[in-house]
Amino acid sequence: LVSCVPSCNCVCPLGPTLLFVKTSQGKEEGRRFYACSACRDRKDCNFFQWEDEKVSETRLAAREEYNRNHQPPFTHRQNVERYKNFVLLPLSKRRFCQECQQLLLPAEWEKHSDHQFLCDISAAQLKSPSQLLYPLENKKTNAQYLFADRSCQFLLDLITDLGFRRVLSVGTPRLHETIQSKASQEKDFRVRSLLLDIDFRYSQFYTEDEFCHYNMFNHYFFGGETARETCRKFLCQDNGERVIMVTDPPFGGLVGALASSFKKLMAMWKETEKEGHNNQEMPMFWIFPYFFESRILEFFPRFSMMDYQVDYDNHALYKHGKTGRRQSPVRIFTNLTPSMIVLPVEEGYRFCAICQRYVSSGNQHCDICNSCTSKDGRRWKHCVLCKKCVKPSWFHCNNCNCCALQNHTCEKTYTGCFVCGKAGHKRSTCPSLSRT
Repeated sequence: LVSCVPSCNCVCPLGPTLLFVKTSQGKEEGRRFYACSACRDRKDCNFFQWEDEKVSETRLAAREEYNRNHQPPFTHRQNVERYKNFVLLPLSKRRFCQECQQLLLPAEWEKHSDHQFLCDISAAQLKSPSQLLYPLENKKTNAQYLFADRSCQFLLDLITDLGFRRVLSVGTPRLHETIQSKASQEKDFRVRSLLLDIDFRYSQFYTEDEFCHYNMFNHYFFGGETARETCRKFLCQDNGERVIMVTDPPFGGLVGALASSFKKLMAMWKETEKEGHNNQEMPMFWIFPYFFESRILEFFPRFSMMDYQVDYDNHALYKHGKTGRRQSPVRIFTNLTPSMIVLPVEEGYRFCAICQRYVSSGNQHCDICNSCTSKDGRRWKHCVLCKKCVKPSWFHCNNCNCCALQNHTCEKTYTGCFVCGKAGHKRSTCPSLSRT
C-alpha cells in the first residue's frame, strides 16, 4: 500500500480505490497501480489499473455500467419502506429468502419460489438480524465473526460503566443490535448506537438514522453526503453525552488503510466538538489480534492493548477459556487510560498495582522489564540475552542470536528487506517506498 488517500477517478463497486505498488526483491522502485480498497483477492473484485495508464472512454463507460450492475437491488430508503410493510404482515406471511438474504413481500414469493426460505419471521428475529443473515466469511474483506454473548455483554457493560451514551459501531453489528434491542425494551436505557458497515443487508432492518453503508478501508459513505451528515450529527455532542467508537475490522485487512479511515472519523468528531477539546482524542476500542500490536501503535502511539480475550460465536478457534495457542488472540486496543478498563475478576483477570492495569491471571509481572509482558495469556519468561520476555515454548538460539521454537530451522542467510535488500527494517517500513 502506497497511499491511503482514495482515488476518486478510479472507482469500483466498493467505492474509490487505493494506490498500491508492485515490488520485487532488491529493487527500490516498483510500478504503482490502483486496486479495490477492501478486496485483496482479484476474484472478489477484479478492478486493476496502472497509475500511469490512459483509460479509453469506452472502458470508462463499461466500468461505470459494471459498477451500476453490482449495486444492491433496493436503496436504503426503499428497504426502510419495505420493512414497514413487512412488519404489518401476519406472521404466516412473513418470509425471508435464504438464497437472496432478503425479506420478501407476498408479491415477490413467485419470483423466489425455487429458493430456500424461512417462514413465520418473528419480531425477535427482526431485532436480531445478525442471527438471521448468513455471516460473510471473506477474511480480508468483510469477514463477520460475530461477538459471543459474553464478549458483547462485557463491552456494553464497560461502555455504560465508563459513562458513554453514544456508540459509533464500525463493523460491529452484534453490539449494535444488542444496544438497539435493549433500548427498545428498557425505558431507562439511554445508550444509542449508529452502525457503519460494508454489509448493505442490514439496511433491511435499520433506518437511515441507525445504519450507514460504509467502507472502513477507504472512509467511503455509499449514501453520499446525506449518510456522512448522519454520522456527523451522531458524533455531535448532545446534552453532554459522551461518544465512543468501537470497531472490529476483518483481521486480514490492511492496518494502514483502516487507521487512515479511523483518523478521519476522529477528525469528524473533533470538528463537532466545542471549544476547549482541541487536544482530546475521540475515545476508541479497536478490536484486533494481539500480534498486530506494533502495527496499530505505529499509527496510534497512545493506544494500549488490554488483556481481555474477545471471543466469537462463529469462529472455530477464537474462543475464550481455551489454553495455549488455541485461546482467542483477539484483544481490545484503546486510547483510554488502562486503569479505567476494569476486567472481570471472576474470569481470572487481576489488577497489577505496578502496571496500573488489569491483566490475565497468567500474565506475571517481570521485575526486569518492569511490565506484565505476556501477550497471549500464558506466563512468559525473561531471556537475559534477548533482554526481553519471550513465549514459554521458546529457547535462545546461539546461531540466530534470538529466541525461537526449539525445533526451528536456523536462518543461514539473511536477505534483509524484501524491497531494497538492506538489513534493519521490513518491507512495510522501507524508506524506499513513499508513504502518505
